[in-house]
Amino acid sequence: MTHTTVAAYAAPSPKAPLERTTIPRRALGAYDILIDIKFSGICHSDIHQVNDGWGPGTFPMVPGHEIAGVVAEVGSGVTRYAVGDRVGVGCFVDSCRECENCLAGRQQYCTGTGMVGTYNSTGRDGQPTYGGYSTHVVVDENYVLRIPDTIPLDVAAPLLCAGITLYSPLSHWGAGPGKKVAVVGLGGLGHLGVKIAHAKGAEVTVLSQSLRKQEDGLKLGADHYRATSDPATFQELAGSFDLILNTVSAEIDLDAYLGLLKTGGTLVQVGAPENPVPISVFALIGGRKSLAGSMIGGIPETQEMLDFCAEHGIGAEIELISADRINEAYARVETSDVRYRFVIDTSTI
Repeated sequence: MTHTTVAAYAAPSPKAPLERTTIPRRALGAYDILIDIKFSGICHSDIHQVNDGWGPGTFPMVPGHEIAGVVAEVGSGVTRYAVGDRVGVGCFVDSCRECENCLAGRQQYCTGTGMVGTYNSTGRDGQPTYGGYSTHVVVDENYVLRIPDTIPLDVAAPLLCAGITLYSPLSHWGAGPGKKVAVVGLGGLGHLGVKIAHAKGAEVTVLSQSLRKQEDGLKLGADHYRATSDPATFQELAGSFDLILNTVSAEIDLDAYLGLLKTGGTLVQVGAPENPVPISVFALIGGRKSLAGSMIGGIPETQEMLDFCAEHGIGAEIELISADRINEAYARVETSDVRYRFVIDTSTI
């Protein structure tokens, strides 16, 4: 391996601006691949973790778990990939590989060691993991995805977190023809939820605070677009949906949204507020409704998602930025000033 120290952008301490630095990358093991990172998406969870919003982090922290690049080198035992292959890395880079969930391809729910996050985690070697805001990364071949040739790498990067975060619950709860699906929030997650739900054949409604992005939502595949700031929305759509996906990280009135479900419907949380959100049990038992959660997908399902997106021409709507604009991008994400995902051109690091 020719790279042991690589350039990156890191937060030196909680809530600190990110700055250019260098980080170590482990030597290539037999089953490792070295990835020349081309693009790295900025996920809202990066901001939560840099700000210690989900608990104490490990610093310096190099965020980034929406990684798209090209294989630069492979270990002696690698069989899945070759130099030059287009690949991606999502939210985790290892797991115990032995528990029921890992054996079933649900590594994101590993009950052994727990999944090893792409960053802000600790690898098997006891060293901290560093993410995709860098020029290169070393990953075990079993935790790498193949990006189909028909998806440009820049719009593919956000699929590795945002795309699978929406694809997994849409698949699990059977979104398709004859199903009415609502997506709460048209942001980095929500816009991909609209595209994927539409491609699966569901009738899709966007529930957004205002109608500011209505034209975008309809172009992305939504059949309907309603403002949640209008009380009439909750009256007129009561009992309408089979499935609601809540993509926002803000604390919202879950009881009101549960009222939009049909009998037996499900509200799935994929956005992760930093504080607990109250609900009334009566909002659930009155219609045999379910409140559920979903977190990314395992390696097999993530590959399935990438292949599905390739088949249906789906990529993220992005704003490509240079690395010196990361802090500006963070500020804009927090004010919802992006349509719809920032992606870092890592050649600028």
